[in-house]
Amino acid sequence: MTQAPREEVTSVKLLDVPRGNEPIRDEILAAIAKVVDSGSFLFGEDCKQLEETVAKISGAKFGIGCASGSDALLLSLMALGVGEGDEVIVPSFTFFATASAVTRLGAKPVFVDIEADTFNIDIDCVEAAITNHTKAIIPVHLFGQPVDMPRLVALTKKHSINIVEDAAQSIGASIGGKPIGGFGDLGCISFYPTKNLGGFGDGGMIVTNDESLRDDLRMLANHGMRPRYYHHVVGINSRLDSMQAAGLNVKIRHLDEMTSRRQANASLYSELFADRGLGWWIEDPRSAVGDGHVWNQYTVRVKHGQRDALAQHLQQNGMGCAIYYPIALHQQQCFLDLGIGEIELPETERATQEVLSLPIFPELQPQEIEAVVDSMQNFFVSQSRMAA
Repeated sequence: MTQAPREEVTSVKLLDVPRGNEPIRDEILAAIAKVVDSGSFLFGEDCKQLEETVAKISGAKFGIGCASGSDALLLSLMALGVGEGDEVIVPSFTFFATASAVTRLGAKPVFVDIEADTFNIDIDCVEAAITNHTKAIIPVHLFGQPVDMPRLVALTKKHSINIVEDAAQSIGASIGGKPIGGFGDLGCISFYPTKNLGGFGDGGMIVTNDESLRDDLRMLANHGMRPRYYHHVVGINSRLDSMQAAGLNVKIRHLDEMTSRRQANASLYSELFADRGLGWWIEDPRSAVGDGHVWNQYTVRVKHGQRDALAQHLQQNGMGCAIYYPIALHQQQCFLDLGIGEIELPETERATQEVLSLPIFPELQPQEIEAVVDSMQNFFVSQSRMAA
């Protein structure tokens, strides 16, 4: 029997949020409609349910909803008493919010380098950066890949330093079966629409095993009030609304399945790169902790100075891709007045020149992944011919 030819794929989006929401759209809208009818838009049962579920997924006792992943970081540092004169160790290869939360409180971000193979904070560099002023460390589980938390926890206990896990991109990730988020004093999660558990606007959550920190966080996120109109500290207004929580309560039931699909997509990329012999050009990402990587991004290294040209080729041929991140934080203009622009972080700077993220969303079909790899192979073949 003759096999039907494969349907040609002419374009692939980097992200396709509507495709992910479409199968459960009616269920999401029904959940939101219940909130509309109830009139309970803040602190409702939907928020409580989501907090409990996310805490359990993160291996923590408590969840505290807030307005964004950025606010989760800020509130966590506020709850730990971070302020002027304090230092907080952070990776330079990460999203801006990791460091901006530190500077907003008058503390100093101490930027350290990353591991070459995981893009995550280098714990050897962390240890070398600890001083008497170090108040906290923010390890970022970047792109869905867990940091080596057992090793980092052992280090911080030795120096009595707090850990705030930036798990914005990594809900559901784990190390040896233990979820990230609950290793440190606090864990911060984002529900931005492109995250593995994406909402319908901004939203975030903090998880912790410390009841005292939970109570302080609730107060800080509600203008420092406890009880109403009695302000003990100057807090902020950062609450997760019930409509976001209602939609997320629907989506979270599918999180394990979506994670499995992301992992399968990552495996297919690696298989195709190996089959096509693209190892000279591409270094594909590896999971350093077994199956604990949840692949918010599938980020390759493009070698031999070809990253920007490849990205342009893919985009011109309808294949989605993006560069996370083209400029390291220690080189950002807004941080130059900290006097850190001249520090050398070689792996961070190499990553900014080589990384390229490819489509990895759960609904991505094998033929779409093959189309992306086909386009990459076509580019590299043409480059080889030009060099011959």
